[in-house]
Amino acid sequence: MSKHETSAARPLKHACDPLVPLPPLGMDSEAISFDFRRYFAHTLGRDDHCTSSHYPYKALALAIRDRLIERWKRTRSTYEQEDCKRTFYLSLEFLMGRTLSNAILNLDVDEQVTRAFIDLGINLDDIRESEPDAGLGNGGLGRLAACFLDSCATLELPVRGYGLRYEYGMFRQHIANGYQIEDPDHWLRDGNPWELERPEYTQRIKFCGHTEHINGSVRWVDTQDVLAVPYDLPVPGYRNGTVNTLRLWKAAATDEFNLEEFNAGSYPEAVEAKNHAEHITMVLYPNDASENGKELRLRQQYFLASASIRDVIREWTENHADFAGFEKKNCFQLNDTHPSVSVAELMRQLMDEHGLSWDRAWEITGNTMAYTNHTLLPEALERWPVKLFQCLLPRLLEIIYEINARFLSQVALRWPGDTDRLRRMSIIEEGETPMVRMAYLAIVGSFSINGVAALHTALLKQGLFEDFHDFWPHRFNNKTNGVTPRRWLAACNPGLRKLLDETVGNGWISDLPALETLTDHAGDPAFQRDWQQVKRENKQRLAELVKIDCNVSFDCDAMFDVQVKRIHEYKRQLLNILHVIHLYARIKAGDTENWTQRCVLIGGKAAPGYQMAKLIIKLVNSVARVVNNDIQVGDMLKIAFLPNYRVTAMEVIAPGTDLSEQVSTAGKEASGTGNMKFMMNGAVTIGTLDGANIEILEEVGEANFFLFGLTSEEVEAKRHNYMPNRIIDKDGDLKRVMQLLESGYFNQFEPGIFDPIIESIRNPYDPWMTAADFRSYIDAQARAAQAYQDQKQWTRMSIVNSAKSGRFSTDRTIDEYNRDIWQLDKMSIPAVSLPSV
Repeated sequence: MSKHETSAARPLKHACDPLVPLPPLGMDSEAISFDFRRYFAHTLGRDDHCTSSHYPYKALALAIRDRLIERWKRTRSTYEQEDCKRTFYLSLEFLMGRTLSNAILNLDVDEQVTRAFIDLGINLDDIRESEPDAGLGNGGLGRLAACFLDSCATLELPVRGYGLRYEYGMFRQHIANGYQIEDPDHWLRDGNPWELERPEYTQRIKFCGHTEHINGSVRWVDTQDVLAVPYDLPVPGYRNGTVNTLRLWKAAATDEFNLEEFNAGSYPEAVEAKNHAEHITMVLYPNDASENGKELRLRQQYFLASASIRDVIREWTENHADFAGFEKKNCFQLNDTHPSVSVAELMRQLMDEHGLSWDRAWEITGNTMAYTNHTLLPEALERWPVKLFQCLLPRLLEIIYEINARFLSQVALRWPGDTDRLRRMSIIEEGETPMVRMAYLAIVGSFSINGVAALHTALLKQGLFEDFHDFWPHRFNNKTNGVTPRRWLAACNPGLRKLLDETVGNGWISDLPALETLTDHAGDPAFQRDWQQVKRENKQRLAELVKIDCNVSFDCDAMFDVQVKRIHEYKRQLLNILHVIHLYARIKAGDTENWTQRCVLIGGKAAPGYQMAKLIIKLVNSVARVVNNDIQVGDMLKIAFLPNYRVTAMEVIAPGTDLSEQVSTAGKEASGTGNMKFMMNGAVTIGTLDGANIEILEEVGEANFFLFGLTSEEVEAKRHNYMPNRIIDKDGDLKRVMQLLESGYFNQFEPGIFDPIIESIRNPYDPWMTAADFRSYIDAQARAAQAYQDQKQWTRMSIVNSAKSGRFSTDRTIDEYNRDIWQLDKMSIPAVSLPSV
C-alpha cells in the first residue's frame, strides 16, 4: 500500500472541528509585510545574506496564499452545505501563466503589497520575475481554460477545473543558427508554493488487464493500476469571497520501490513501477510520432477522465444515498476532444462500480456531459487505434462498441438503408486499421456541443459534423471565446488601467462593456495625448524585451507589427514573412517614398515533430539576419523572432503592439484569443474573415480594421481550380519575392533548405492559399502603413478597438455557457472580514 492510499484511508473529514478558528489575517501593508518576513526567515530559513529573488517570491506567495485560504475553505463549505449544482471543467491544458500578480489583483491588495515592499526596500518587480510560468499548457486551448476559471470565480459560479500536474511543460524554446531547439521546461524544479497536496483524495486508476462477464455484471481484472494524487490550486474571483479550485492530478505508483529487486542488485528494476507510473504526468503532450508516444497520450487522457469522475462521484456518494438527481446537480464540460473518453468512463463507473443499469447510466451520462470543439482541422480530432484501446482500456472499448451499436440503430431508424451515412457517423472508423473517433464519442454522449466563434460553429454544422447536426440540431450552439480583462488589461497594462479608471471609473474590470463610453473620448486631443503616452511607455517595455531576448533594437517611433502564436501553416506566419521580404525588396529597389518605419515581431513554438513549422521559424530568422544587418535598410525595417513565447511575454507584447496580425486562412481558425488580447489593449487588427476576427470586425467597423483575403466560401470554391504559379507570374511583387527565395538569397550557406516552403507556395493543392491572398494582404498592409502616419487618426482607431472589446470578455462567454448549458445558481460567498493586525 502506498503512502497516498494510507493517507486516503484515514477519516479526516471532521478531524479539525474541535479547533478554535484562527482570527482572520490582516490585509494592510503592515500585516502582509510581517507575514512575508516570517515566511522568509522561519519557514524558508533565509536571512539578509540571501541574494536569490526566488525565496522572497516564495515567501510573498505563501503570505498571499494564506489570505486566500479562508475564502477557499468557506467557498468549498458553502457549495457542500447548499448542495448546489456544479460544473467540472476537464482540460488537458491550463495555461495559467504566473499566479502572484493575478492573486494580488483579485484580492485587491496591490496597493498594500506595493507599499509593504517599498517600506522593506525590496524591488517587487524582481520578485514577480522570479515566478516561472506554470507549464500546464501550450496555446490558446489552455489559456482559454485559465481565463474561464478566472471568470467563473469572478461571476461566483461553482465550477472546478480538473487537469494534470505536469512535471515538465511542453518545452523551452531557444534559437540556434535560426533553428528551433527544444529544452526541457522543468517548471516544478523548485516546487509550487500555490498548490496544496490532497493525498486523502487519491484515486486508483486502472489500465490494461481484461474483463470478466459473470451473471450480467462485468469486472475489469488483472489491471496495472496507477494512483492519481490531487494537488489543488486556488482560483480567486475579482474582489469577492469566491475562491474556486483547479485540481491537478499527479501519477504515482501503487508500489514505488521493490526492495527485493534492489537487494538482488537490480537497481533499475527496483524503481521500474515508479518510473512507469510517473511518466503519465511527466510532460505535456509527449511526441506521438511513435507507438509509445501514442500510448502515453491515451494514458494521459484516460488518467484525467477517470480520476476526475471518480473524485466527483466520491463527493456525491459521501452526501447522497443514491444517484437520484445526479444529472440535475452535476455537469462535465469537456474542453476539446482530449477528455472525451469521459463519456465511456462515466458509464463504466456507474454500471460496474455502482450497479446502475445501462439505461439509467446512459440517462445520467447524456444529461451531464457537454462538449466544446476547438478545431476545424480533421487531423486535429482525436482518433485512436482500436488495437491500442483493446490493450490499454479493454472495458472502455466494450462500452464504446455498445454505445455505437445503440446509436447507429437510431440513425438507421431515421434514415433507413443509408449505409453510407451509418459509415460516416459511426464512432468506430472501419478500415485496415480500425479507429475510435473520439470527437464522435463526445457528440453522441453529450447534451450540448458548442463551437467557439460564430463562423466556426456554422462550419461545424455545415461541414465537419453535418450529419450529427442533421440528427440533433438542438444540441449545437455557439459560445464565442473571450479573455479575462483582469489579466489581459488590468494586470498587464497598469498605465492604461489607470487612464481608464480616471476616465470611466474602475467598474470596467468586472464589466468590460463599460469601456464603450471611451468612444466619446476617441477624438479628444487631450485624451489622445494621454493614450499615446501610455502606448509609448508600453512600446518601450516591449522594445526592452526584444533587445534582451532577440538582440534587435526596435525604435518606438516605428509601427510595432506583431504576430505571436503557435507556429502552424494555417496561421500563415509564412504570409507575414513574405510581406517582410516584399518590403525589403522595395527598400533595395529604392521604392521608399512616403515610407512607414516598421518593426515586425514574430514568435511562437512549433510542435517538435512538425518539420514545416520549424522550417518557417528558420526562414523568419534567416530573413531577419539579412534585413537587420543591411546598412541600406537601417531603421526603416526591423524583424525579430521572439524565442520561448509564453503567457508572461504576451503580457508585455499585447500592450505594446500597434498592428495585430490575425492572418489565418479563412475557415481554418476556430476562434483565436490573441486577437482579443491585442484589441483590448488598443492594437488595430489586420486580418481575414476567420474565427472571431469576424465578430471583432462587427464590433469595431471596417474603418477600424484592415480586412483582406478570401472568405471561407471563396477558399473552398478556389480549391478546384487553384493555380498559384499563374498568380505568381501575374503579380510582379510576388514574383520578385519568390525570386529572392528561390535564388537562395536568405540561405546562401545552406542551399536548398527552403525548397519545401517554395514548393508549398507553388503547390496547386496548397490548402492554406498563401499565393491567393498575397496581393490582398500587401494592399491591406499598405493601407495600415499609410494610416499609421496620421497619428491622430491611428490613435482614434486604437481607442475604438479597446472601447469595443467588451464582447470579448470571458465574463460574457461564461455567462452564456451558464445560461444555455450549465444552468448553475450564483453562489455569493461573503469575503472574510480582514482587520488589521
